[in-house]
Amino acid sequence: MSETFQQKDQGFLTYPTGGWRMAMFKWPVQLWRLGLGPIIGHQMVLISHTGRKSGLTRRTMTELHVVNGKKYAPSGFGRRSQWYRNIEADPRVTIQTAAGAESAIASRVTDDDELLSLMDLEDPINLVMLRPFLASLDIEPTEEDILAKKDRIYYLRFDPTDEPTPPPLPADLVWLWPAALFALFTAWLLTRKKHGE
Repeated sequence: MSETFQQKDQGFLTYPTGGWRMAMFKWPVQLWRLGLGPIIGHQMVLISHTGRKSGLTRRTMTELHVVNGKKYAPSGFGRRSQWYRNIEADPRVTIQTAAGAESAIASRVTDDDELLSLMDLEDPINLVMLRPFLASLDIEPTEEDILAKKDRIYYLRFDPTDEPTPPPLPADLVWLWPAALFALFTAWLLTRKKHGE
């Protein structure tokens, strides 16, 4: 986003500074830990990146776009997103989708044709989500206005690399599913026994 432009906060596109909004944006990472990656990984990408101050592995999840075999992700809040700033400082990331984990170098999309291919203005379903996003950036959903104000749009392309990247996030909470089923079954048995007496 340019120095003079400030993205508008509106509805779902209100920058999360804490509370329930912050929790809502972090919750999808927990779903991955619960083993739901193969399901949500068709529409979302989990990005493991390095904290620019802490040096620790950080994780975020955002939309996944696959265009011409390449993987992309938007930063809906541009440079305001801490995860985006981390990737600016160190572009070596590990991405996880339904296809699995891969090491990548993240780079911002600046090419006009590549950016327009991500916007897909011809798809009415895509426009449902795209219109509010562009409106928050004060951009009309036209090729001309998108290109005129493209400095406000932050999309990352992930190019495979052999360089070392942060470790992928394991599904370390998958054990909760059988535990929850066991608890439900036990509660059902106890209820049945109580009503049978």
